[in-house]
Amino acid sequence: MAIMGILVNYVETMIMPSLPILKTDFKSSYDSLSWVITAYVISGTVSAAVFGRLADMYGKRKIFLMLSLIYAVAIFFGGFATSLEEFIFIRAIQGLGMGMFPVAFALLNDRVPKEELPLAQGILSSTFTGGAALGLVLGAWITQNYAWQYSYHSAIPVAFGLFIASYIFLQDSGQRNKASIDFPGIILLASGVIFLILGLSEGQSWGWRSYAIEMCFLLSAILLSLFVLVEVKVKEPFISMKLMKIRNVFLANFTGLFAMAAMFFLFYSIPPLLEDPSPAGFQLSVFNTGLTMLPSALASMTVAPIAAIITKRRGPKVSIEIGSVVLFLSYIGLFYFRSTQLQIAGDATILGIGLSFIFVGMINILLVSTPNAEAGASTGMNVVFRNIGAALAPAISGVFETMYEISIVTGVNSNHQPIFRAFPDHTAFSYIFITGMVFLIVSIIFTLFMKNAKIGKNSH
Repeated sequence: MAIMGILVNYVETMIMPSLPILKTDFKSSYDSLSWVITAYVISGTVSAAVFGRLADMYGKRKIFLMLSLIYAVAIFFGGFATSLEEFIFIRAIQGLGMGMFPVAFALLNDRVPKEELPLAQGILSSTFTGGAALGLVLGAWITQNYAWQYSYHSAIPVAFGLFIASYIFLQDSGQRNKASIDFPGIILLASGVIFLILGLSEGQSWGWRSYAIEMCFLLSAILLSLFVLVEVKVKEPFISMKLMKIRNVFLANFTGLFAMAAMFFLFYSIPPLLEDPSPAGFQLSVFNTGLTMLPSALASMTVAPIAAIITKRRGPKVSIEIGSVVLFLSYIGLFYFRSTQLQIAGDATILGIGLSFIFVGMINILLVSTPNAEAGASTGMNVVFRNIGAALAPAISGVFETMYEISIVTGVNSNHQPIFRAFPDHTAFSYIFITGMVFLIVSIIFTLFMKNAKIGKNSH
């Protein structure tokens, strides 16, 4: 499971510093480029919930092996994409591997003694940030010195190695439950989110008052409303309304959505801010961008075991409260103090610390608040909500980065006339960080209403 955490986060994080390069290579806007992330997380949203349920039904080891193989194959083809559309499609297939996360947490819940579970969850959480650290530095170095495609190629042996190691060593001793898959619910939720993000990401280019954008938002509202109606009535729902009635599950899911959105606001805004030419950005290299964001990953990795100890002694609610407040403070820093590379690195580091507390506390409050037999469904549902936040953030960021631009001379043509290109200006980033603060205020309010629980006791 630790190898999985490092691998997936390496692959996902190595893309982040390369966003300005992908924009140039694929000749796209930041609005369109947001689908590189969005396609992955929407696919992962469906995968996490479906395969979390299938793991409860057919065995966690079997499902994990299947997902790790799909992920490895997608990694193999990722570096060979020749167009943005092709790359987005590969990313969507790659997103199916997101289903490994709820299965991993459920496997730990089965195999690790309850008194050691917070530490185990902390270790697994720290590998996520460890993988992110590798992606930000090693992936960025490979991209700068070779090409972004070679970052993908570098992950191929690890991806297939994960499948082989899992086949040999992974054990599964959990119970299995008979259930069915709610395909109508899956289709309604996925379609509703896709139309919402399509409206957000294309509103600037199509026109916010255009018929197409209005229809996107209308269809999204209708589909999401139908989704709620279906989930209330269906016997085996995609999003269990029975679990959602548990206070901690409901609040933890929405807190996860807002916290993950805050994380991806950072990931989608910092690379352009650092790499775009002056005066729009700092005109840094891809590798320097990775180094700027590296302290965030290292701080998160270092703090995760501390968050686990606090979760074990004081309860998971306390950890989530600490993380939410720290995360909010980081966004205040990003709004007011981002005039130097060092200030941005400091703000991002504070954000990494907050995320570590939130995610360690969140997974533990879910596991102590739900029956063991539904652990896979519960954690899978939480990944669904977190991925919705991760999908919304790039779309919203892309809107601001396309709406507020500055034209900069990037060269001259054959007639010795200047060539102008548009880049996001500082107003765009200010609005992104204000939006992040609003998300986090809501997250803090939700956290206050959580019921604290001791590890080892179910409080549902």
